[in-house]
Amino acid sequence: MDAKPPEQGQDDENALETPDAGSEGSSLENSSSTVTDATSSEGGAPKPAAEPPKPKGIKQKLRQFNLYLLLFVFVLVVAGVIIAIAYFQSQKATSSATLKTQQLTQNTLNQVASSDATIGSSQEVLNIVSSAVFAGKVLIRSDLQIAGSLQIGGTVALNELTVNGTSSLGQVSVSKDLSVTGTAAIQGAASIAGSLQVNGTGTFSGSLSAPQITTSNLQLDSDLVLTHHITAGGPSPGHSQGPALGSGGTSSVGGSDTSGSVTVNIGSNPSVGCFITINFAQAFNATPHVLITPIGASAAGVAYYATRSPTSFSICDAGIPTPGTSFGFDYFVVD
Repeated sequence: MDAKPPEQGQDDENALETPDAGSEGSSLENSSSTVTDATSSEGGAPKPAAEPPKPKGIKQKLRQFNLYLLLFVFVLVVAGVIIAIAYFQSQKATSSATLKTQQLTQNTLNQVASSDATIGSSQEVLNIVSSAVFAGKVLIRSDLQIAGSLQIGGTVALNELTVNGTSSLGQVSVSKDLSVTGTAAIQGAASIAGSLQVNGTGTFSGSLSAPQITTSNLQLDSDLVLTHHITAGGPSPGHSQGPALGSGGTSSVGGSDTSGSVTVNIGSNPSVGCFITINFAQAFNATPHVLITPIGASAAGVAYYATRSPTSFSICDAGIPTPGTSFGFDYFVVD
């Protein structure tokens, strides 16, 4: 049997079955060794030797990679891209919000001390590491922000002070008006050197201590406890003589509309009637209550009584008093 011509691209291991390309018309029969036809159907013919394994290609190597490993690598790449984008965005935002800084040299400080030169711009920050002492005045045209504590050794003059939050003040002196729109809570003692005017209602949970309290109307919802004397002040009332004094008799009054003393001197030929009429300096709203106490032994036998009205009261005698005697009365008047 004649051999077929060799095909292009066939592997080198089939070279034994392919004749030499340089010899024309040669056949397998001319070979020095006997070659058995692989297509022979004879059962006793020997089988050809096994072909050696072919080298693996790139596609076969890629198939050996685990699919989960590829997915894991893909997730890592995507996460890295996201982190990189976020980082650059944050760097961009930080750089846009950062103000420029400028350091002062000694020459610049000397220039500031000797002139009113402008340093930097509103977009720059002036950093002063050391302490600064201003011998003259300091004018701040914009807002003043203080990150730490503010200590002021002298007097602070403010045209207007607005406090939105909590303010703790050791000692405050207000020379003009102090207006509080909301509720004012004072935990410690409050000392007011001038006048205190309250247009509304004042409520005191604790004690109120004052050397003098002047009020037009005082209303007490509980008992009145006085640990000292009661002094009734006010203008002195007027008075007029009564017929019970007799001829040459006199009377006088000392005190106020609320309380006082009356002195009576009986003259000659007294008669039944009143010794004295006391006219109030300020009339009462209604007929007041008048309490009269006789003073002295001579007044013990006098059958005295009182008449009263919102404008005056009188001390009278139901009998005829003894001529030439003197005695007195104390009075206390309440509305």
